[in-house]
Amino acid sequence: MNRRNYQKEMEEHILRAQKEGKVPRLLLHSCCAPCSSYVLEYLSGYFSITLFYFNPNIYPPEEYEKRVEEQARLIEEQPHLYPVTLLKGEYDPRRFFEAAKGHEKDREGGERCFRCYELRLREAAEMAAEGGYDYFTTTLSISPLKNAEKLNEIGEKAAEEFGVAYLPSDFKKKGGYQRSVELSREYGLYRQNFCGCVYSRDGLDTPGYL
Repeated sequence: MNRRNYQKEMEEHILRAQKEGKVPRLLLHSCCAPCSSYVLEYLSGYFSITLFYFNPNIYPPEEYEKRVEEQARLIEEQPHLYPVTLLKGEYDPRRFFEAAKGHEKDREGGERCFRCYELRLREAAEMAAEGGYDYFTTTLSISPLKNAEKLNEIGEKAAEEFGVAYLPSDFKKKGGYQRSVELSREYGLYRQNFCGCVYSRDGLDTPGYL
């Protein structure tokens, strides 16, 4: 069975829009500024982008605030051909813990992470549908540690549920991850040393602030 080439599929969507003379509206879910740096550099040449920062998995709250501030700073400082605006989602960690319930001890990259992907992508799909966007997608696939096949599977399922198009992606392709590292260095971005949730930090228990 041949694996899908999500990068090629995305390029086909872009080419089709260009041939039609369109600049589609994209709701781009972002996990953090470093991951979004290359994605924004790349996609802002073809889409009008609303960057949707929705990450209730991040712990602690101070970490969340630090990351969202870096995201806002990047958008302000980075040049874009077409407009990029920031839309902040609600920060309610209880939603993540509800999604992860029963999977607290799963290995990193397992079912708990898939549930986290789904939580964030379904929210992005709902926002994209409500806002009349042409597409939605996520920056998550830029990470070598994230399962692009699973992300696209979840994204396409959410697209069908909410009636909005999903833009297939695997942003680590064509040197995307390496470019994000370069851009992070160029803009002096804060690069966290863990994915974001309490379970991705060794030795931490479920936070008591809930």
